[in-house]
Amino acid sequence: MPLVTITVRKPKPGKFKTLVLDAIHTALVSSGVPVTDKFQRVIELDAEDFRFDPGYPDLTSERNDDFVLIEILWSVGRSTKVKKKLLTELMQLLNNAGLNTENVMVCFKETAWENWSFGGGRLIHT
Repeated sequence: MPLVTITVRKPKPGKFKTLVLDAIHTALVSSGVPVTDKFQRVIELDAEDFRFDPGYPDLTSERNDDFVLIEILWSVGRSTKVKKKLLTELMQLLNNAGLNTENVMVCFKETAWENWSFGGGRLIHT
């Protein structure tokens, strides 16, 4: 179960957020995540609360106010190959939608399977 969080600067229209979240979900499904496994959240912050370097480490163009930080928390065990495939597809989808992918940072976080309770306090992976 991936838990997707995107952090953006205020204000962002719903269309922008939906475009990014839909692209992430499409790439996740393509990497083997079930289509119904969709848990997403958006954090919108004022510029003073969401700071980032415009060029770190070696971007071809500077980040701007449309910078998107994507965090994907999922169970441990995905290979680097799977992550690279997901990133390639995600960047293609975002680029095709008109977003500058130099403005997109992705962070994968992994946790053990037994750390998920999907409801009712049940640990189904234990």
